[in-house]
Amino acid sequence: MTNVPEERTSEEIRDAIKIDGDAVRGHLDELVRSTVEETLNQMLDAEADQICKAKRYERSPDRVDSRAGSYSRKLQTKAGEVSLKVPRLRSLPLETQIIERYKRRESSVEEALVEMYLAGVSVRRVEDITEALWGTRVSSSTVSELNQKIYERIEAWRNRPLEGEHPYVMLDGIWLKRSWGGEVKNVAILVAVGVGADGHREILGVAEGKKEDSESWRTFLRYLKERGLKGVRLITSDKCLGLVEALGDFFPDAAWQRCIVHFYRNVLKDVPRAKSGDVAAMLKAVHAQEDRAAAEAKAALVTEKLISLRLGAAAKCFRDGYQETLAYMAFPREHWTRLRSNNMLERIMKEIRRRTRVVGAFPDGQSALMLVAARLRHIAGTHWGTRRYLDMDRLREPEEREDGKV
Repeated sequence: MTNVPEERTSEEIRDAIKIDGDAVRGHLDELVRSTVEETLNQMLDAEADQICKAKRYERSPDRVDSRAGSYSRKLQTKAGEVSLKVPRLRSLPLETQIIERYKRRESSVEEALVEMYLAGVSVRRVEDITEALWGTRVSSSTVSELNQKIYERIEAWRNRPLEGEHPYVMLDGIWLKRSWGGEVKNVAILVAVGVGADGHREILGVAEGKKEDSESWRTFLRYLKERGLKGVRLITSDKCLGLVEALGDFFPDAAWQRCIVHFYRNVLKDVPRAKSGDVAAMLKAVHAQEDRAAAEAKAALVTEKLISLRLGAAAKCFRDGYQETLAYMAFPREHWTRLRSNNMLERIMKEIRRRTRVVGAFPDGQSALMLVAARLRHIAGTHWGTRRYLDMDRLREPEEREDGKV
């Protein structure tokens, strides 16, 4: 008799029980799909019996109708595509609720896909996810319908009425690429962010601008004004072409604050790299003063210092523009660091650039606008828009003292 070893090595055991993982997964997927198909067909038959008040071929005095064959239809499910045999009745209509209930459940997946796009997921990635959920890639017509729903939501949000007052407003634009007749051109998307009387931030508006010129800014400011933007006391922005002039036409009572970060960049472009650190420290010292009078005195010393360093172009740029960067000092000190620059909006623009970089060139300006607006809408719904940004009681205190309330 042959002696069989009582113990085997672990390698021998693994070799003996090798399993084809792909084959098992494929078998399970098919088992799930066929189970869903069988279950839905049984439910359709039961629904037909209920309408007829009798089972197939059953003799019953309660019968009100009989079968007249069936027809086939396909249904996309999370388990894959299934084939249904929908019963026909001779006289009564079979308005089946089975498929409608399943379609409603599937529509929840579609709603999730819409929200994913609004959160910044690319269309191609959305298609990949639908394939994972439904077992097949969505058709181009489905994608078109999905995009249409998305665009309708975005347009409704983009043109919603603006309620309440927004004392602080930040404006900026972003340049994106679009393909036009085989040629890549620039398209400007203009964005406005505000801080409301309750201290919360809000995306006030986003629109396409042909250019960042006077006419584009006028159109954008009119769009904000017509939707109800009011109570504006300070507007912060870069010194964009035509923007400052347009502000006086639409918000004449609002002060304008030139973003100090952009201003520093404008001055430093005329400064050699070796001296840029020292000059940057001098510029920051101006905006570190305790009030406007001290800041203006410090600015005079900085101008003289720049001239002594033989930086005439930088000195002229600074002397001509520093007054435009001190408007924030007329507002509560607790708000200064957040009013004197466009950093809040710059961070949003950085996220927009990250999201649009994967697209490359858009087919048109509308597509660029929709994607930027979708991302902004998502940002507005996060803690960004639900957390209080500024204590606006500080802004009301001087008014209350003047009115004798304090």
